[in-house]
Amino acid sequence: MSNSATEITNLLYRYAENIDRGGLEEAAALFRHATIRTRSGDALDESGLLNLWRTNIKIHADGTPRTKHVITNPILEIDDEAGRATCRSYYTVLQATSALPLQVVAAGRYHDEFERTGGIWRFTSRDYSLLDLVGDFSGHLMTAPANPEGHEGGSL
Repeated sequence: MSNSATEITNLLYRYAENIDRGGLEEAAALFRHATIRTRSGDALDESGLLNLWRTNIKIHADGTPRTKHVITNPILEIDDEAGRATCRSYYTVLQATSALPLQVVAAGRYHDEFERTGGIWRFTSRDYSLLDLVGDFSGHLMTAPANPEGHEGGSL
């Protein structure tokens, strides 16, 4: 993998790491220069995304959402000369709480765009609306939005 590819995939993994340890502010900061498209059609900036998470994600007694975001299958298209890149990837969200056994609560896709500024890659956009499969969100979200088929139980 090229340095650019490693740096970009590390952004994907930092997002997962920050969310899973309850570092919502750090996760949102990764999107400081990005626009986030949500399932409701809203376009959020860093503060809007942080507000969405603080309003919807359950933080448990250990200070975490008790999740593991697994990001796989990154398909990168990098234009090093222009300092631009795109990535399509899959995500799977696992969760276990004192009341729920380890289980998959969501699976979907991210479509991301990046730019390199001052030699550093950063997010410029994320399509956060591509939820494909849903599970039991009772330990993860404050409310259960509609899933892809329009039934209760979806993700952010």
